[in-house]
Amino acid sequence: MALIVRRSLVAAAAVGVLAVAVALTGCAQPQAGGGAGVLSPEKLGPLVAALPDRPGAEAGISRPAKTAAPTNRWYSGLAFGDGMKPVFPMPISFQLVPGGFAFGVPDVSAGGAGVVAPAVADVTVMTGTDSAQLARWDDVSVTVALLADGKPHGEVTIARGSPMVSYRALDTATLTMSAAMTPDAGAAVADISGQRFALVAPQGALSADGTTVSAERESTVSWFAVPEGADVAHLAEAAAPVSAVKTSYDVTDDSTSTRLSYETPSGDPTLIAVTPAQMQGRADSDGMQCGLGEFTTLSGVVGLCSGTSLSWGTPRIDPSGALDLHGVSSAERDELRAAVVDDVASTTFADDSYFGAKSLARAADLLVLAEQVGADDAAATLRTRLSAELRTWAEPAGCDTRASKCFVYDSAAGGVVGQQPAFGSEEFNDHHFHYGYFLYAAALTAAGDPALRDDLAPMMTVLAADLASGSASDLFPLRRTFDPYSGHSWASGPAPFADGNNQESSSEAVAAWNGLGLWADVAGDTRLEREATWMLSSEAASASANWVGFDRDSAPYDSYGHDVVGIVWDGKLDYATWFSGEPAAVLGIQLIPMGPVSDYLAGDPDRIRGNVAEALKGGPAPQFADLILMYQSLAGSKDAAAALDAARELPAAAIDNGNSRSHMLAFIMSHR
Repeated sequence: MALIVRRSLVAAAAVGVLAVAVALTGCAQPQAGGGAGVLSPEKLGPLVAALPDRPGAEAGISRPAKTAAPTNRWYSGLAFGDGMKPVFPMPISFQLVPGGFAFGVPDVSAGGAGVVAPAVADVTVMTGTDSAQLARWDDVSVTVALLADGKPHGEVTIARGSPMVSYRALDTATLTMSAAMTPDAGAAVADISGQRFALVAPQGALSADGTTVSAERESTVSWFAVPEGADVAHLAEAAAPVSAVKTSYDVTDDSTSTRLSYETPSGDPTLIAVTPAQMQGRADSDGMQCGLGEFTTLSGVVGLCSGTSLSWGTPRIDPSGALDLHGVSSAERDELRAAVVDDVASTTFADDSYFGAKSLARAADLLVLAEQVGADDAAATLRTRLSAELRTWAEPAGCDTRASKCFVYDSAAGGVVGQQPAFGSEEFNDHHFHYGYFLYAAALTAAGDPALRDDLAPMMTVLAADLASGSASDLFPLRRTFDPYSGHSWASGPAPFADGNNQESSSEAVAAWNGLGLWADVAGDTRLEREATWMLSSEAASASANWVGFDRDSAPYDSYGHDVVGIVWDGKLDYATWFSGEPAAVLGIQLIPMGPVSDYLAGDPDRIRGNVAEALKGGPAPQFADLILMYQSLAGSKDAAAALDAARELPAAAIDNGNSRSHMLAFIMSHR
C-alpha cells in the first residue's frame, strides 16, 4: 500500500514561490563544545563544488547575504515570506508587526482534538521603523534589526526559554507601548488580561503616563513576563538581556547532556524557563536559582530560574542497524529465510528523495536480515542491486544527465536538494526524514566494503552536513533541523504558519540521527558519531515525552482526549496528520520505520496497549498495520506472540512500502 504523506507545508499550489522579505544579514558563530569543527567548511567546500549549483526545483528561497539561510528553526517565520509570522520563544510568543513588534504569554487550553496556545499580542511596541532584517542568530536565540529608511535603528533579541524581549537602541528612539506601565519595585508593570508584564529601562526613560520609553543610543530596554505571584523586584535584578546562546553537549557511557549558555553583555545571570523534562534531568552544578515562578505552556508547567546556563541529561541511546535474533528458533529462522527470498524478489527502488530513500533503507534492512538468517543467494543479489542504486544516487554530477536519483546544491539557501523532491523538500522541508534514510542505507551496505564506502563518502558527507553541520558557514547552517532547547527537530523549512514550526513524524527524526550515527561509524568520524548520539538520545526522549508517552494526568494534557499527539507545533498540539485523520495514522507516523533503534518506544506496557487500542478503532488492517503490530510487540511477550500471529496473516497490501514482511516478522520475533 503506497503511503502518500504531506508534511510540514501546505499544498504546493497554495504555497507558491517563497521570498525573503526580512533580509538575512548575519550568521551564527561556531558552537562551543563537542559540535565545533564537525564537518568543517574547509573539507566540505570541494565536495559541494562537485554538485550542480541550482535552486532546488526553483523553490524560490533567496538569501541576500552570503550565509546559509536559517531554515527549519523555531524562528524561521521571521526569515521567510513576509517575516511577520508569530514565533514562540517559550514561554512567550513574539511577532513583528508594521512599525514594531508584539509579544505576550499564550493561554493554553486543551480539548478533545488538541491543545492550543496561539500567539497573543498582549504588549505591542511601536519603534518608528519600517522594515526588519535578521542581524544575528544561533540555534536558540535570534536578533532582529529594525530599520527606518534602510538604516538600523535598534535590535530586538529573543531566545528559546527566555520570558524576555530586549531592545538595544542603535540610535536615539522613542518606543510607544500599547499598555501603560506603572513603576513598581525597581521596574514598571502592567497587568493585561490577567498576565503581568514588567519593564526594565534606564532611570528616567519611562514617560509620566507610562506609555513611552526614551531609548538613548546603546541603551537597552527589556520586558519580561511575570509568573503569577512572583517577586517583580527579584526578577528585575535577574533580568539581564540575552545577547546569544551557545550550545554544547557531552556523551558519557550511559547518558548524554546538553548545556545552553545564555550570554549577556554584562555576564550577569538572566531569566531562563526550564521545562519538566529539563528539570528532571537538570544538573545541580549549573548554579541556577529556581523556584521563581511557573508558566503553563505546551511543554507542560515550566519553572522560572535565573542563571547563566542550563544543563540537563538524557539516557544514552546508541545507533543501531541490526535486530537481535539470538532468541529466534531454528524453525523461525527458516520462516524468515523464506520470507526474505520473497521480499528480495519484490524489491524495487523509487526515484524521489523520500520514497527513493525509504526504498533504499528497506533494502538495507533486508540485506542485513538476509545475511543474519543465511539467505546467501538473496543477500548477494540484493547487495549487488543496492550497491549500484546507492552509487547512482551518490554521483556528484548525476543531475547533469538525469532528472531523478540525484542531488543539486542550492547556493541561494545553503543546502542539498534532491532533483526530484518530495513533500516540499525543495523548500527544505523534511530533510532529516529523507537524508536519514540515505545515511542509514549507505552505512548498512558499506560496512565492511571499503570500496563502496569510498564511493559513497562524498555525497553522504554533504547529506550529513545538510542536517548536522557542527558550525554555521556560507555552505550550511548549524544543525539545520535540531532545536537543542526543545530536544527535537522542526520539519518545515520556511515555517509559514501562525502556529510556528512543526514536526509530525517524531520517529523518522529519531531514525535520521540513527542513520547519521551509523554512517559516521562506517566513515570513521568519531566526533560526528558523538554528535549523532547526542541528537539521537535527545530526539528519542522528546519523542516519548511529547508525542507518544506524555503525562496525560498533568497540565495542560489532562483535558486532552487522546493518548498520542500527531503533530507538535510551537503553538499547538494536534491529534491529526498532514495526510489522514485516522487514529492509526496518528500513531503510525510516530512509529515509522520501526527498526533496530525503535526500542526507545518501549517502556510502559499499559501505555503501549492503550495507544494500540486507540489506533485500531478504525477496524482491522488499517494503514500502518504492520508498524502497529511491531509496536505492540514492545508491550510484553504475550503481546508479541499475538502480534506475530496477526503479522503472519497480514495482507501484503497492509505492509508499508518502507517495510517488508520478513523485517516485520523478525522485529516481532526479536521482542518475544
